[in-house]
Amino acid sequence: MTTPSDISAADPALIGPIGPDRLHVMCWNIRRPFPHLAKRHPDRWEDRRWLLIRLLASEQPSVIGMQEVVPDQLHILRAALGPSWQWVGYGRNADHGGEHCPIFYDTDRLRLDSWKQVALSATPDIPGSRSWGNMIPRVAVTARFTDLGTGLPIVIINTHFDHLSRKSRYASARMLSELAVVETDAVVVMGDMNTTARSMPYRYLTREGGLRDSWVVARSRLTEAWGTYSGYRPPKHGGIRIDWILVNDAVEVESAGINAVRFAGAAASDHEPIQAVLHVKKE
Repeated sequence: MTTPSDISAADPALIGPIGPDRLHVMCWNIRRPFPHLAKRHPDRWEDRRWLLIRLLASEQPSVIGMQEVVPDQLHILRAALGPSWQWVGYGRNADHGGEHCPIFYDTDRLRLDSWKQVALSATPDIPGSRSWGNMIPRVAVTARFTDLGTGLPIVIINTHFDHLSRKSRYASARMLSELAVVETDAVVVMGDMNTTARSMPYRYLTREGGLRDSWVVARSRLTEAWGTYSGYRPPKHGGIRIDWILVNDAVEVESAGINAVRFAGAAASDHEPIQAVLHVKKE
């Protein structure tokens, strides 16, 4: 079992730190904690947290879209990432509590210019609102940054689609497309979409929405085509990809990977983090 003393940046990285002319992005559903799990249960947060911190220490992305993050985890992540890191986003409930879809970013690399959060519903400006058959609120967080390495603007959108309602996922995809298409700068859309790359939401985002799947268009793929949801089982080749990083035409994808690393056979989350190295085109 990993302990705090095991954590270092010495683990082999899938991507790791990169130069200022490229941007290393990560999308990861880190799985909210559930109390009263037996010791050695693979979902036990008290054990998983060190695995998650260990992976982040080796990969060192510049921006991370996370899902299923509860307030106690926010502060653990902030401390683990270091003093230059901040996040935007609040809880999905009406009182701003509950699960977050935060965008974590390194202030040494990205300057936050503005951000907003909307409910994925027919009333997006009402926190906690629900529509289209989803039983729990769903949100999208949009943040506009200036990349301090290049001086160029970039917009990051992070979300978590509903796990039950097909209608909600499709309507959410249309709404996400509207958020992305109004942007004239480089756009990265990431999230746990709870549906496959053959689904109607995927087709809408990558056709009408004008976005491109980083895994598909990357110049190089750094890993096998692992499924992104493992449920703590060994990684599965050719499994479903329900977590995506999508980009608009202003972004080139140099490489992409599905990080199925295990530490002594243990996974940090029931989802694999997905990563990409991006290059924002100059006008």
